[in-house]
Amino acid sequence: MAVDLNVDGAAAPVLDSAAKKTLLRKIPHGVFICGVAEGDDVNGFTASWVTQGSFDPPLVVMAVRADSTSNGIISRTGRFSLNVLSAEQKDLAAVFFKPQKGIGGRFDAAPFTLGPLGLPVLDDALGAVECAVVGQVAHGDHTVFVAEVKSAQLHCDGAALELSATGWQYGG
Repeated sequence: MAVDLNVDGAAAPVLDSAAKKTLLRKIPHGVFICGVAEGDDVNGFTASWVTQGSFDPPLVVMAVRADSTSNGIISRTGRFSLNVLSAEQKDLAAVFFKPQKGIGGRFDAAPFTLGPLGLPVLDDALGAVECAVVGQVAHGDHTVFVAEVKSAQLHCDGAALELSATGWQYGG
C-alpha cells in the first residue's frame, strides 16, 4: 500500500471526499450577478464565491471559473461589477447561472444601465458595486480576483439572496 508523505516525511492525511464536500457546502454564500464589459460586449454570470476582503481600501474577493468567457474578460480589462440581488430574485439568478452560447443574451431578461466604469448595473437589483482588479491568483479550476470597489449604487435596501435559500449547491 502506498502512503503519501508530507515534505517533512510524515504521513499525509487522507482526504475524506464526502466529508470535504459536505463541510465546504456549509460555508454561507450570497448570490450575485457579476457583470463584465469589453468593447461593445457585455456579459454576466451568477457568482457565489464572493466576500469582502478589506475596509480600507474597500476590497472584494471573487472566484471565477477559469475556463469561462467572463474570466478572460476580467483578466483583460481588470474590472467587473457585482450586483446584489434581493432575496426574491432567485429566478433572475437562475437566468445568469445557466450556460449560454453567446455573450450578452442573459441581459435580455434583466434591464441594466452602465455604471461610471462602463459595467452593467442591474436596474432591479438592490444595488451594485463596480470594481478594479488589484490582484489575482490563478490556481485550480477558478481564478481568485481581489478588487477595489470604485463605485457603489444603492437602489433600495432589503434582504439579499443567499445560496442556501435557493436549494442550489455550488461548491464542495
